[in-house]
Amino acid sequence: MKLRKLPFDLSVCKLGDVSGIDLGKDFFFVGKTDEEISLVCKTEDVPADTTDRDDGWKGFRIEGVLDFSLIGILSKISGILADNKIGIFAVSTYNTDYILVKRENFERALEVLGKAGYEIE
Repeated sequence: MKLRKLPFDLSVCKLGDVSGIDLGKDFFFVGKTDEEISLVCKTEDVPADTTDRDDGWKGFRIEGVLDFSLIGILSKISGILADNKIGIFAVSTYNTDYILVKRENFERALEVLGKAGYEIE
């Protein structure tokens, strides 16, 4: 299975409302529930009206379109990283999964996943 590194820094944010999100940007995830609005975006694109933010994330995605019948892909990756004491922040889209780790753990995460048989691009 191939993992592709994302070539930019990411931030995980909490917003009071969605009005500050620039929907024209090329990379972001928004999650809205009855309790919060969360945004994952390039650090350079964090809105000014963010109520909380955590910078210093790097990410990679599982390459290709994942069939919904596939089981355990994210679980296996997160398990390998957990066994190596690397925390994650995961985001799923219709096509695939994105895994974020703190910048200081990024190279080590890629190394342990490479040793586990993942192809890193």
